[in-house]
Amino acid sequence: MSTQPPGLETVVQTLPDAGVGGPDTALIARLAAELWHEISPPLSDRSSSAPPAAAPVSTGLAGAYPALTPDYAPPVHPATQNARGPDTTGTPSGASGAGDAHPFGEPRCTHFGRTSAPSSPALPLHVPAADVETLAAPAYYFIGESAAESSGRPGSVRTDRLPGFDVHAIRRDFPSLHQNINGHPLIWLDNAATTQKPQVVIDTLSNYYSRDNSNIHRGAHALAARATDAYEGGREKIRAFLGAASAREIVLARGTTELINLVAQTYGKKFIGAGDEILLTTLEHHANIVPWQLLAEQVGAVIRVAPINDRGELLLDQLAGLITSRTRIVGVAHVSNALGTVNPVEAIIPLAHAHGVPVLVDAAQSTPHLPIDVRALDVDFLVFSGHKVFGPTGVGALYAKASWLEQLPPWQGGGNMIADVTFAKTRYQDFPQRFEAGTQSIADVIGLGAALDYLGAVGLPAIAAYEHELLEHATRALESIPGLRLIGTAAHKASVLSFTLSGHTSEEIGRHLDRHGIAVRASHHCAQPSLRRFGLESTVRPSLAFYNTHAEVDTLAEVIRRLPPRK
Repeated sequence: MSTQPPGLETVVQTLPDAGVGGPDTALIARLAAELWHEISPPLSDRSSSAPPAAAPVSTGLAGAYPALTPDYAPPVHPATQNARGPDTTGTPSGASGAGDAHPFGEPRCTHFGRTSAPSSPALPLHVPAADVETLAAPAYYFIGESAAESSGRPGSVRTDRLPGFDVHAIRRDFPSLHQNINGHPLIWLDNAATTQKPQVVIDTLSNYYSRDNSNIHRGAHALAARATDAYEGGREKIRAFLGAASAREIVLARGTTELINLVAQTYGKKFIGAGDEILLTTLEHHANIVPWQLLAEQVGAVIRVAPINDRGELLLDQLAGLITSRTRIVGVAHVSNALGTVNPVEAIIPLAHAHGVPVLVDAAQSTPHLPIDVRALDVDFLVFSGHKVFGPTGVGALYAKASWLEQLPPWQGGGNMIADVTFAKTRYQDFPQRFEAGTQSIADVIGLGAALDYLGAVGLPAIAAYEHELLEHATRALESIPGLRLIGTAAHKASVLSFTLSGHTSEEIGRHLDRHGIAVRASHHCAQPSLRRFGLESTVRPSLAFYNTHAEVDTLAEVIRRLPPRK
């Protein structure tokens, strides 16, 4: 029996040309695979045990469709091969040679003799190919040689002003960017609040709910096996993204806020007591302030705060002076969400470690923009959220050194985090499942993995270099507007601009921009201490991502200039 989807040539010949790019071969492949799926016999009736050959899918189009049967794996573009994580299409869980347990102690699900196909569709392929001409990397402060080498990412840097970074091609992978708001093309400059999603993430979520929807671990059926493999595959992709030594050092939860609360209520409850000190900075998001305040109220601890200068830069010497024998943890934002300041965590961590003090880094605002290597940083705890890195909402990750995780007690109780339960006593799972009670946001973990694949294919060094140039362009454009005051002018910044405009409130500026299709944040940005350092209660905050363009920045400045005077 032929293993090729029948009728493909006929379909190609009968479809009209799609324009410059020729026929939509990804769509053709999908239709052919659907046809093959409908007419092919069940696996048990096939005379050959060999899996059917994959239908051809163009490597030049975005949004390749997901596999339609468990036997069909989407193709992998050579430029994205290293970003996709480990191969999961080999010996199925529960089969001979695979062992009888999932990582972290859960029994493996059986696949009933079927190999597991990846649960995420192929990566979009508008990203730059590996053979595109590149230039030597400039010595940007945010791309150290050690970070590039240790993360395995390319050392060359590409921007839209140089060959190899095509922002307009990348934009085609983000469907939400292509709409009109109030009669104007949407200009999304609210990326520090949340990012838009590439089609591959949307397809991955749809694919999971369409084909693989199941609870994970323990289920003795094929869908549970596929869902479990994809979920744990997402954890592995997070490990690789952060450069962690082991996937066991990755704890999954709803996002940065929940994960900082987890650290406060586990590490804090065990190691922080009355009179002990928690050192934070003026630049923290409320998510890295309030959980520590709650803990301090519970145990009688004291919060100390490191100050900043008029540019919004952390005063490192004063921070160092605040670390004492009573300091039990240092919490610091890698990038300020209100000002864009990049804090020197690579200097703060060894300062704290010299006093035996662990460090928690809030990387929610840095992970979309800068390469991170947790082992090179030697950080103890690091958190980030999926929706800030072009992934789904409702999911985030905590990296914690294994030496800390093995000492920490559970935070929440319930299913999944237990090894054995009686009314007399409960034994808990080892980490990380000890901290993952109940049903997790399975689809969102898988979707986050797809987003990290996408970022890896574009390349964070390229993203950082492009955004650095775009930020400089935006800074010059806004500085030229009469009456506009930029808040946060640190030498080292990521893609955030906060400003006020004489004679106008933040809210009216935000409404004016929205009438022209421009989305920005106009508020205190959940960082009131940062803004109050400058005598402010709110600012307007455009924030950039690698899909924003110079033309959008120019439109922003032009529309601000047209703001009508207050009556």
